[in-house]
Amino acid sequence: MKCKKIIQTLERLYPPSFAEDWDNVGLLVGDEEAEISRIFLALDVTDETLNAAVNFHADLMITHHPMIFSGIKQVNAGNYLGRRIIKMIKEDISCYAMHTNFDICGMAELSAGYLQLTDTSVLDVTFEDSGRAEGIGRVGTLPRRMTLRECADFVKKALNLSHVTVYGDMEQSLERAAVSTGSGKSMVAKAISSGAEVLVTGDIDYHTGIDAPSRGIAIIDAGHYGTEAMFIDFMRQVLAKEYPQLSVEGMPVKEPFTWI
Repeated sequence: MKCKKIIQTLERLYPPSFAEDWDNVGLLVGDEEAEISRIFLALDVTDETLNAAVNFHADLMITHHPMIFSGIKQVNAGNYLGRRIIKMIKEDISCYAMHTNFDICGMAELSAGYLQLTDTSVLDVTFEDSGRAEGIGRVGTLPRRMTLRECADFVKKALNLSHVTVYGDMEQSLERAAVSTGSGKSMVAKAISSGAEVLVTGDIDYHTGIDAPSRGIAIIDAGHYGTEAMFIDFMRQVLAKEYPQLSVEGMPVKEPFTWI
């Protein structure tokens, strides 16, 4: 199957027009006329995930985060990005990224489902048309009233994480939660205005975290990777349904760092 046919499906489900202006989504390396029979999924292109794609004999690598974010003046073996691009070309692997367009059209609702939120609405609306609102994150009602301590444990189990970082009174009672996957520092104000009592997100810096409870909201930092790793299994299911004749494999979910 040609790469462009798979791209057409992805862009029908997750239109690039929904991506943020600063983002870089789409076919980043490769030829849309290339024949594809094996697809490898990962959150990022790293040396480890690229080696796994090579070992799988992948023709196409689909990632959430773009390998290339800004302009490149040189592609050579003198830097890590150049080496990865060169390796992809040598191994005849195309690379396609679906980032904020997937955040808006897929990840937001998916993450709300993992946390069993009900009566959900968009946390940060970035697109409105004919009564349809789409955007980053979701806000809704937790499956039951619970303390912040219980909610942190619930998030850990839902996302299959070894740890989370919590800011706030651990015995505070919660009912309304916001979730924004990836880096959610910019979503704190939106979560407060939405009436959420807790924000589940990642990449919260120290000062944002310690000030949040005084601003009226608790925070559960489940990590950038931890909140977005669901992309891999979800997209494997999507592609298996759309193209059962293709071989699709995903990078095993494993946090890319070690806690000691």
